[in-house]
Amino acid sequence: MSQLINGDLVDLGLAGADRHEVTKSLAERMVKAGRVTDAEGFLADVKAREEQMPTGIEGGIGIPHARSRHVTEPTLAFGRCASGVDFGASDGPAHLVFLIAAPEGGGSEHMTILASLARRLVHQSFRDALLGAPDAGAVVELVRKEVLAR
Repeated sequence: MSQLINGDLVDLGLAGADRHEVTKSLAERMVKAGRVTDAEGFLADVKAREEQMPTGIEGGIGIPHARSRHVTEPTLAFGRCASGVDFGASDGPAHLVFLIAAPEGGGSEHMTILASLARRLVHQSFRDALLGAPDAGAVVELVRKEVLAR
């Protein structure tokens, strides 16, 4: 799982008017990295998942995710959005957005990733470290150390 995220999958200046735009921007990074074969198909799967239940959690976090036949390997993309985007959390917009992509026929990897990520994100120190990370490499190291190594 160490290759789940890399610097090409991190956007520290994520911008978009709504959750669909920021999710699309992160999905396009996955396409460029060869992790998603069809951005529109994958985004349709993410949108269908969002319609079941919002993926915003308290603390300014959005975690859109989906299993999809358009995903070649489990992948995590991250974006930091200064203006914030509504992902349906009760406490307001998300400034930290994690897009989780899992292959349709895969096992439970994406749920394991989601659970581990959610456990770390409840800690203010982890959120602050993500908000203050100076570059993509620092985000990758932080996520690998705090989320994937546990």
